[in-house]
Amino acid sequence: MGVAARTLLLLSGLKIVNTLCKLWSEKHGRFTLGKVRSLRTTFLQGANSMTSAKYIGRDVHKETISIAVMNSMGKLLMESIIETKAGTILQFFAGLRGDLHVTCEEGTWAAWLYDLLKAHVTEMIVCNPRKNALLKDRNKSDRIDARKLAELLRLNYLKPVYHGEHGLRMLKELSRTYLAISKDLVRVMNRLKALYRGWGIACSGRSVYAASYREAWLKKIIEPGVRLRAEYFYQQLDTLLRLRREVRRNLLIESRKHSATKMLSQIPTIGPIRSAHLVALIQTPHRFRTKRQLWAYSGLAVETHDSAQFRYVDGQLFRSRKPQQLRGLNEDHNHDLKNIFKGAAQKATVGAGPFREFYERLLAKGIKPSMARLTVARKIAAITLAVWKKGVRFDPEQLKLQAA
Repeated sequence: MGVAARTLLLLSGLKIVNTLCKLWSEKHGRFTLGKVRSLRTTFLQGANSMTSAKYIGRDVHKETISIAVMNSMGKLLMESIIETKAGTILQFFAGLRGDLHVTCEEGTWAAWLYDLLKAHVTEMIVCNPRKNALLKDRNKSDRIDARKLAELLRLNYLKPVYHGEHGLRMLKELSRTYLAISKDLVRVMNRLKALYRGWGIACSGRSVYAASYREAWLKKIIEPGVRLRAEYFYQQLDTLLRLRREVRRNLLIESRKHSATKMLSQIPTIGPIRSAHLVALIQTPHRFRTKRQLWAYSGLAVETHDSAQFRYVDGQLFRSRKPQQLRGLNEDHNHDLKNIFKGAAQKATVGAGPFREFYERLLAKGIKPSMARLTVARKIAAITLAVWKKGVRFDPEQLKLQAA
């Protein structure tokens, strides 16, 4: 937008304000000079903020960041490539004026960039790359991706990824470490059993991992090279077990500093470890307005596809009676959170407690066991959200027979 066009727009706006003041005066009495000036000032501030807003898209890589800057009208103001260093990034943004709205995609650098720039810009959005279909259209390069991100940010078409709650950083890092080590431990255990099975040695159960039976199991392997490989796997297994015990201890110590973990651990099948992971992964329950939003984030929401929902009969609009088509559970979700709720539901269906009674009532109604376990997992998630938001103790009466 040129200077002449912007000036014309401001003059037209001020003329509208003056006309509204005149109409108000004719109907309700005269405006004071202070009120007129206040209205004009408010309009000018809004117009200036609109014209000074800058939308900045960044395509981040290991060594460089491609940046595109647009104004509120979609005009490209600047393109730049800077080094991926804190000092260089802050220096670049210090040279920009106006309301800075910045975005980048979720990835390796997202958390660091969010913490670095949050205090220096008006708005910082880390967006979900799976939702940015425009980036996959036609040509692709760092410069083009930065432009497209700036355009999507300007049009408010980005799906933000939650970043926040700095007071939980230690708990979050310990939780991620515990989960990563647990996955590595499962991977090594699977490799051990695969090694034995590969040489025709049956190895069901958990005795193959026990230190007291280790020599007996190793003697079953005739080939020296394979036996040496199994010994290395056992050393890796012992190291990971020791590390996990250490991280578990530190995770529990850190979780006791947060009151939410004490509330959540009172829910049956949500013990101290699961409650620590829930607080670290969700961070705050107020991210989710309803339980259905938490279900979708946890991968427990049912996806439905429907089309041609309405039809006309004798000039009247009626809803079609076609059954809604189910497409399973949503795929875009937090996998660790889904494992927590599924594990809690699995434990609830085999042990005693209120959730076991709830599960048995679902089976008595003719629901399949797999769907009943899903319903229990959704119920546990809903109760977790309610207890955490309200700050109350778990009440078994919440397990009423309703849609979980």
